[in-house]
Amino acid sequence: MNNTGPFHSHTVRVYYEDTDLSGAIYHANYLRYFERAREHLIGQDRLVALLAEGVAFVVYRCELTFRAPATLGDELEIRTTPSRASDYRAVFAQHVHRQGEKLPIVKGVVEMVAVDREGKPVTLPEIPGL
Repeated sequence: MNNTGPFHSHTVRVYYEDTDLSGAIYHANYLRYFERAREHLIGQDRLVALLAEGVAFVVYRCELTFRAPATLGDELEIRTTPSRASDYRAVFAQHVHRQGEKLPIVKGVVEMVAVDREGKPVTLPEIPGL
């Protein structure tokens, strides 16, 4: 999955709490950054409204490829490109770029399923970019 089409951009700064003993971002924190970027893409008000309607998103699958570390103080851009995989599943290509760099340092793919309160798949609600 590439990230050459239109994308949503979200910026994060690396804090001390995000790093491990090596001084690099602890690998699982990229998933937090991806979640935050998706929340900004969809919109917090929209997510709250969907929850009130009984619709939520759950992670179906995720994949990360690490190319270079980010470290304390780095400013990172999370580029998110959504696509529809089925009536109930969306795929988010999410790439992390160090500010000012062309190539991503981390590439991710997160597949999300829309579910009802019982955890059963439902039709995807409108998501910007889909």
